[in-house]
Amino acid sequence: MKGVTTMFKITLRAARVNRGLTLEEVAGILKKSVDTIRKYEKDSSHIPRDLLVSLLKLYQVPDEHIFFGPESSFHGFIHSACKDNSVLQAAL
Repeated sequence: MKGVTTMFKITLRAARVNRGLTLEEVAGILKKSVDTIRKYEKDSSHIPRDLLVSLLKLYQVPDEHIFFGPESSFHGFIHSACKDNSVLQAAL
């Protein structure tokens, strides 16, 4: 479609891994518990704004590239998109 841009999204976990950081390293840098970081990686729906800003700065990722919500929903969305794409590819 002309004029439509697709923006990729990644989870907070993917952003952390892409920066080569462990949960323990992030928790230490931000002075949070590992459980807190893990909790918001699993579901970023209600992440406190100050923590989000700190994570985005640390990971060097703009917020529009982050998927907000349960990580399981993200993986379901990706699975569906891949299935749809394979159907589209088969039709071509």
